[in-house]
Amino acid sequence: MIIDAHAHLCPKPYGSVEHYLSQLDRSGIKQGLVCPGGMVDVRRMNEFTSGRRQADPIPCNDYIQQAVLAHPGLAAVACLDPRPPHAPEALEEWVSRGFRGLLVSPLVHRFSFLDECMAALASLCGERDIPIVSHVGFRTGANPGDFIQLARRFPKTCFLLEHMGGPQADTDVVDAAASLDNFFLETSLGTFMHLQETVKKTGASKLVFGSEFPMSHPGLELKKISLLPVSEAERDLILGVNVQTLFHLN
Repeated sequence: MIIDAHAHLCPKPYGSVEHYLSQLDRSGIKQGLVCPGGMVDVRRMNEFTSGRRQADPIPCNDYIQQAVLAHPGLAAVACLDPRPPHAPEALEEWVSRGFRGLLVSPLVHRFSFLDECMAALASLCGERDIPIVSHVGFRTGANPGDFIQLARRFPKTCFLLEHMGGPQADTDVVDAAASLDNFFLETSLGTFMHLQETVKKTGASKLVFGSEFPMSHPGLELKKISLLPVSEAERDLILGVNVQTLFHLN
């Protein structure tokens, strides 16, 4: 069983569900956990990180729901701006529609992991037993240490950090995954060396395979996991069992 735990879909050709499914098929993968994309055009990422272009703040959760209803191999994670007061109610609504987790994006919505709005959502996710998924940035409130602090504050809520914190081989997030029961790392865009060193320290139970479609290809990201010097049982954990357990996938 292989499940891609990290794909961003949007109603644009480069991020469409049809394009994603074609890449999954070429990679021999039958299942994917999908979330809204397109708020940032990842083909022009430097324009967003430099401030020359603004993100679209509206997540396409409706498009994700339509994709999941049409394709049984897909499951959904909702994306929300955590700052509006009604964010917890909005999350409840998406969960009632079958969404399996919450994605937040500090790049798009410019909140802090230490804001009380995030505390309210983290508490709710713990009550509903759904994970919080996020990347981190390099600004006050969105740094890896801030995300770790949120995970320490809410030990009954599971947290999945995209890209293992980033390509810079962040040892703080590895230490957090090794020591916190509720802290997990998603592998897309991580370097092979960082993957090797991380699995030695955290064990395979703390890693979750993901592709970061459309920025990367599921088959390319899968190849890195296939090359890891781990047992087949450990590889199975990374490729599917861990995400199946975290998000209660069938």
